[in-house]
Amino acid sequence: MRRALRAIVPCLALVLLVSACSSSALASHATVRIHYTHYEPDVLTVHAGEPLTLTLQNDDPIAHEWIVGTEEVHQRHRTGTDTFHDLPTEVSIPALSTRVTTVVFDTPGEYKYICHLPGHEAYGMVGTLRVVR
Repeated sequence: MRRALRAIVPCLALVLLVSACSSSALASHATVRIHYTHYEPDVLTVHAGEPLTLTLQNDDPIAHEWIVGTEEVHQRHRTGTDTFHDLPTEVSIPALSTRVTTVVFDTPGEYKYICHLPGHEAYGMVGTLRVVR
């Protein structure tokens, strides 16, 4: 029995390792929790051209936003005056609430997601959406 277990355990470890590294480990659904004015997780990886459905869960007693895009998008929001967002890539999340959005990025690359409410980006409310082939 012990000999059989010694043979099975390494095989199971290999199966778990391969499945964790496979492309199926990329997100198609994810929850981004907002806690203490930070995103958790702060890195997500998805396939280009495939939808990613996100549950944005704000556990803080203050409002936040989740804006994902290129540097140009973020620069526009850093200097803009929009107080409410309701686009798939621009979502306002009131205090202690949850919002769901679905995004698709066709071009591989890294896209930041940032809360542009005053002081939040500087405090570290920044994450990365990695889009891979």
